[in-house]
Amino acid sequence: MNIDLKEMTQLAPIFRELFKGYHLSRSEPEPYAQLSNLQDQYRALFKALGFELVCDPRGFYYFVPEQMGAQVNKTAQRLALFTFILVEHLADQGRDPLAVLDGGSLGRDELPALLDKYRDLFQQAEVTTQDELEEKIIRRLTQLGFAEDSNGVYRFLPPMHRFLDVCLSVQQDRDLAASLHSSDLPLPAPELIAEDDGEEDIILIEEQQEESEEDAIARAIAAEKELEA
Repeated sequence: MNIDLKEMTQLAPIFRELFKGYHLSRSEPEPYAQLSNLQDQYRALFKALGFELVCDPRGFYYFVPEQMGAQVNKTAQRLALFTFILVEHLADQGRDPLAVLDGGSLGRDELPALLDKYRDLFQQAEVTTQDELEEKIIRRLTQLGFAEDSNGVYRFLPPMHRFLDVCLSVQQDRDLAASLHSSDLPLPAPELIAEDDGEEDIILIEEQQEESEEDAIARAIAAEKELEA
């Protein structure tokens, strides 16, 4: 793969965001357009750093680092649980969950009722107040590119499909249990877990990294120059 670094004018901002666990979608038009146009070059360059660049056909990019296993971190678990709660809540209201979570929005004024209705589930995520809900879940959704905060209106972005996929999987398990007419099969919401359960799950890269983003970019460029030599 011939990589022309001169063409990769968005390399620094793209890597900076992906390195933090951010999901780049069309809400970031310039980085997204360049990733789309130079996808193979970016994938090859990032592979030299030990990161896998994933392009979801629904319109977003994210990193899966090769050195990490499939263990779910707590942030990902919280966000998946919150998505499950939203799907249930919206369905109960007669609203289409997919329409809301795929480009739709949720108002900040809806959070108190949501927290009260699903208090037991939120306690699994160590969320007991609206401040904690906004700090531990809503803020992380916006920081990682799953949603945008527009003056207290949270608009959901295409990367939310990652969590919708988890919810769909849970719902399929529930439907299977119901079809078997078995009272012994549990129908739970997703639960927060502390260790890997052996299944493929969502991985979010935490912001704390031993190597800085600047050092990682420099290392990738040096590696590419060595390949060209």
